[in-house]
Amino acid sequence: MEIKRLRLIMATAALPVLASASFTASADEGMWLPSLISERIGDMQEKGFRLSAEDIYSINQASLKDAVVLFGRGCTGEVISPEGLLLTNHHCGYGQIQKHSSVEHDYLRDGFWAMSRNEELPNEGLTVSFLERMEDVTGRILDGYSADMTEQQRDSVVKANSGALIEEATSEGKGLRATVEALYYGNQYFLFLYREYSDIRLVGAPPSAVGKFGGDTDNWIWPRHTGDFSIFRIYADKDNNPASYSPDNVPYTPKKFFRISLEGVHEGDFTFIYGFPGSTREYIMSEGVRYISEVSDPAKIALRTERLGIQKKYMDQSQAVRIQYSSKNASVANAWKKWQGESGGIRRLGTVAAKKAYEARFAEWAEGTVYENILPQLDSLYEALEPYMFALEYYTESAGTVELSSFAMKVSRMMKDSLADTCATQQQRDSAAASFAMELAAAARSFYKDYYMPIDKESFIAVMESFGRDISDGFKPQCFKDALAKYGSVSGWADVIFGESLFTDSTRVLALTAADTAAVSNDPATRFAREFRGWYTTDIYPVCQRLNREITLLYREYMRGQMEFEPGKAFYPDANLTLRVAYGKVMGYSPADGVYYEPQSTLEGIMEKDNPEIFDYNIPQRLRDIYAAKDYGRWAITDSKGNTTVPVCFIATNHTSGGNSGSPVINADGDLMGINFDRVWEGTMSDIVFDPDYCRNICLDIRYVLFIIDKVAGADHLLDEMVFAE
Repeated sequence: MEIKRLRLIMATAALPVLASASFTASADEGMWLPSLISERIGDMQEKGFRLSAEDIYSINQASLKDAVVLFGRGCTGEVISPEGLLLTNHHCGYGQIQKHSSVEHDYLRDGFWAMSRNEELPNEGLTVSFLERMEDVTGRILDGYSADMTEQQRDSVVKANSGALIEEATSEGKGLRATVEALYYGNQYFLFLYREYSDIRLVGAPPSAVGKFGGDTDNWIWPRHTGDFSIFRIYADKDNNPASYSPDNVPYTPKKFFRISLEGVHEGDFTFIYGFPGSTREYIMSEGVRYISEVSDPAKIALRTERLGIQKKYMDQSQAVRIQYSSKNASVANAWKKWQGESGGIRRLGTVAAKKAYEARFAEWAEGTVYENILPQLDSLYEALEPYMFALEYYTESAGTVELSSFAMKVSRMMKDSLADTCATQQQRDSAAASFAMELAAAARSFYKDYYMPIDKESFIAVMESFGRDISDGFKPQCFKDALAKYGSVSGWADVIFGESLFTDSTRVLALTAADTAAVSNDPATRFAREFRGWYTTDIYPVCQRLNREITLLYREYMRGQMEFEPGKAFYPDANLTLRVAYGKVMGYSPADGVYYEPQSTLEGIMEKDNPEIFDYNIPQRLRDIYAAKDYGRWAITDSKGNTTVPVCFIATNHTSGGNSGSPVINADGDLMGINFDRVWEGTMSDIVFDPDYCRNICLDIRYVLFIIDKVAGADHLLDEMVFAE
């Protein structure tokens, strides 16, 4: 699943493509800025694309960008009807589906379909954002900067100018928000202006047996048979402007929506992806890659393996626990499996050695230039950073994952906020107390609805025992040493936290008042979180922050140097959750000697995997009945073996990353042919190094989406509002 991952890593940015040109890029590598797509359009058209750059991105007329949204804060979606119907991945909408689910109405298990507009479900806190425009504002952002300034002074100039630009841009209309993003480590700056809608309603979702078919076993794996989609609708006020939820709101009328292609896919067909990739690090040096593949990824994989095993044990025993932890489990498992493919791919390609060879050539070229000392300085900084970065990431994946203590700290912060104004009148204090009680009740409902203490306690023991083994004594916090001396073991420590904490009892939590600060502050769950957080914020994070800042500054120069060293190379900016275009073609691949994976999967593969005894492979009976009767309707195809079947997924060579989940997969005529949702496991190192032989993005065939809506869900009224390409 290609959700955006917030990863704490060493030096994660990239550099600027400061010059445009007729550069060449290797194979289908690259995530290109839509506003500069005219620089790539010739190559796209040579590979089969039949539209213009203006059709892809325009601020003067409706273009394909106006049908693409940032879904929430980490996925992509696309508008597929003139009435604001929105398509994204099932795993992107999973949290919303889960929030609406209960044992009585298990929409995760059974699916959900609104058969009328009145049945569509609102989703508090969910937003979608349309990009209004992007603009190179480097000159304005650096206005007032001079080369003799310190970096701190430069940051002040950038911050002040960014704030002024954002204020100016967002004053242009309703629902606007803007960001200024640094590209190429601050060599270039772009303004991104969005219009954000917050009344987003759930329209349809297949059962998890379709939308999450194969579960974690199939995640990142090809061939894939997952119907990874969900459907929402955007609502607006009567003037089509963003508005908070109201029964009076009406379906949003888009500037542009995607027509649906029913032509299907064939190997070699042109494809392009329009979406919001989250984070790539294509230009980092060898030491950064070595740390990721040999140190960071293996440690995090091991910690998450422990947590996943514990979660699965209890989820298999109880439907209620399965519902509570489905979203959490999927979130933990997604990066866990991705990291395995990433580190394996880096090793297979010999990326560290290749980077070292490149750096040797660069160093030879850089002798006598302003760039000659950059690589030795970076090496030295990485060496200093590594033990601190390891401790930081280990904290995040161990102590930072304990649910009970995280909730305890949240309540503690709420208390402090409610008592912040000591000069308030009695009436104001009474009002703050009432507000605290309401806020606490809401937070408690949200937490305890999806909390199961046996999982949390057993996970605590597992990850904190690993912390004791893997963190060197010089980096262990004093609170950890003191606790083991006092309680004798991590298990003894867990007995105290989970046996004595008031936060294990929702009734006691709801009885708290803002004045109960001592009880909350002295609670063992609060103390655990506070003391570990204190170690992290005092001893670890500041050092990481300082060293990473120095590394990033050097990367600004290193990227300029790389561009001068390779003037004929196309340097695309690293992904940063801003809108990008990636293009390629439908193509299979060979993961091992004597093996070739065809680029299309079908319903036949689903039936081969169907197993009522395994939750992730237990398909709906309705789908079995359709298969038995071969009742496929207009969605039937004949596969390469002569079977009458239904297409499910396909793979292509587009360069994608986390955040591209839900991105539209578009054909040569600009019509929707699929939905991006994953990468193949052997190619997950593409955030760091792109290999055209292995890197494939996995897409849901739009015909399978339509088949499920029509034949399985019986929600063909949704098809009536779509427009199909002739």
